[in-house]
Amino acid sequence: MRTHWEEYLDKISDMLDTLNDEQREILLSHISVIKYKKNEVIYQEGDLPTNLLCLVSGKVKIYKEGVGGRPQIMRVLGETEYFAYRAYMANEPFITAASAFEPCVVLKVPLGIVVKLIMENAALGWFFIKRLAHDLGQSDERTVNLTQKHIRGRLAESLLFLKDSYGLEEDGSTLSIYLSREDLANLSNMTTSNAIRTLSAFASEKLVAIDGRKIKFIDIAELEKISKIG
Repeated sequence: MRTHWEEYLDKISDMLDTLNDEQREILLSHISVIKYKKNEVIYQEGDLPTNLLCLVSGKVKIYKEGVGGRPQIMRVLGETEYFAYRAYMANEPFITAASAFEPCVVLKVPLGIVVKLIMENAALGWFFIKRLAHDLGQSDERTVNLTQKHIRGRLAESLLFLKDSYGLEEDGSTLSIYLSREDLANLSNMTTSNAIRTLSAFASEKLVAIDGRKIKFIDIAELEKISKIG
């Protein structure tokens, strides 16, 4: 009979495949499962990192408190994404916070164990280097987008970013993540009122359809054009 965490092992098979049998046993013996409720904080700015986390179910936002206490969403995570380890490797506390967009299941492994395995296994080290490089590239691109694009371009870029990150529902048009207008604003580096007005304008222009927190794409090509123009 499978233990509770074993049902999620296929979610981390890419990491496990870098290890030999002995190293796999060491890592698996230290895995535990945490469940988070919607909006529950996973870690806060200033906390000391202790565990490698892998999101295996649900959605998570990584954010940072900005001017006036308004949070800026830096990244959104989907299933099978590893996080909470960069600060440990940089020997510093967290400079961001993380919380659950919806109920989440997270696997955790003590970072001391992970680093020990990295020191023994170059393939595992390369595994995390590639992920850090990917995250850095996304961060650089979003920094440019959020600082140089106009409001319409930023919101269009965020909607497309959510589509690429979380996909669409079975109808092939509706975003599979339902964000509050505040979260959408924080993701797009704008005030909530500007996000509401701009999203309403997109609906009037028949680019999207809005039903509460549900957003349905009508003209993706035009949104891509707006995002590219900025």
